[in-house]
Amino acid sequence: MAILEIEGKTFEVDGDGFLVNPKEWNEEVAQLFAKQDGTGELTEKHWAVIKNIRSHWEKTDMAPMVRSICQDTGIRLREIYTLFPQGPARGACKIAGLPKPDGCV
Repeated sequence: MAILEIEGKTFEVDGDGFLVNPKEWNEEVAQLFAKQDGTGELTEKHWAVIKNIRSHWEKTDMAPMVRSICQDTGIRLREIYTLFPQGPARGACKIAGLPKPDGCV
C-alpha cells in the first residue's frame, strides 16, 4: 500500500490510487482527490454521479454499472466522461472513495 498526500492530508491508497479504507471517505476527501487527478472543482452533476456511486456501493458493496449511473442520474455517458476525464470507474469511483472496481484496467 502507498501513502498519498494532498494538501497536507495523507491517505492510504492502493497501487492505483484508490482509498484502501472507503470508510475514510467524505466530501472533503472527494474534493481533494478531484483536484489531485485533474477533474477540478466538483459541480452538481459531479456530485449526482458521486453520490449515486457511493449509495449503490454502500448497499451492495459493489460499484454500479455505468448504464445504471446514467439511468439514475439522467446524465448521458458522454457527459460522464466529460465530467470525469479518467472515466466512471477510474475517475468517478476513485473520487467517490470506492475500492478499485472489478474489471477496471
